[in-house]
Amino acid sequence: MSKPWWPSRYGQADQKGTLNEITPEKLVQAAQLVKLGKTYDLGHVLDEHVPAFPGRSFHQRLLTAAHQVNRRRPDAGTEGWGENNVNWIIDELSGTSQLGTHLDGLNHLQIGDRTYNGYRLADIVEEYGTNKLGIDEVPQIATRGVLVDVATLKGVRRLDAGRVITVADVESALDRQAMRVARGDALLLHTGWGDLWMQDNEAYLSGEPGPGMEVALWLVEQGVALTGCDTWSYGPVPPEDPAARFAVPQTLNVRHGMFIAENLVTSELARDGVYEFMFVLTHARLRGATGAWVAPVAIV
Repeated sequence: MSKPWWPSRYGQADQKGTLNEITPEKLVQAAQLVKLGKTYDLGHVLDEHVPAFPGRSFHQRLLTAAHQVNRRRPDAGTEGWGENNVNWIIDELSGTSQLGTHLDGLNHLQIGDRTYNGYRLADIVEEYGTNKLGIDEVPQIATRGVLVDVATLKGVRRLDAGRVITVADVESALDRQAMRVARGDALLLHTGWGDLWMQDNEAYLSGEPGPGMEVALWLVEQGVALTGCDTWSYGPVPPEDPAARFAVPQTLNVRHGMFIAENLVTSELARDGVYEFMFVLTHARLRGATGAWVAPVAIV
């Protein structure tokens, strides 16, 4: 039986988790990091061919007849509606939110049937999603971002699957970059694994390097608001403990309310040696959703 981890240190009704660490002062400090007016897109293009964990999928199709129907309107022009011949097309999307570059909600993972702050699935699950901890409760995010380039630290293009990133690795990379982590930061890890995206999807999904449990607890101690990696989950696969799968994201998400972004594009930041930036992540506020497709950016 797991020891209770609730109520949260942010309050027994809290749904924002570690995003509470992003204060107005933190946002002002982040904005002051913008000197060049250059942006780095940290999100992958999303389509039906992206690598996806079993049971997850994405579909998009064009859905319209307007370009034909408009020609038959009483006030139609020669090729569309009106003298200006206006037409339009629209598309329809279906898919799971936990694929592509995405942000996990605090309702995504559980320990047994309890989520962050001890909410029970029996109490919060609805047909549309959950009535607590949905992505609609997650504020839009802007804060200081820090990239930790572990691949370059180790002198490799890409860390191996199952490689456990330690606190010593993170601190050594930060020392090499002359950086420090502060409360409210978004800390992103570059492992090089993202280079396999859409190049060898089978290899990409076969495993991954990632931060171990030691790093997870270190992130909590540092007051990090959000973390993420250039991998499809967060944490080494195969795991440190063969009997505890996905324990790192589970611990961060459920016990500590820390938000995790997955499938990030970090290669350009690493290539250019950009380790500090204003990090911005916005998302559609889908009620009760367990995740959101996102297109985060780093601005310098």
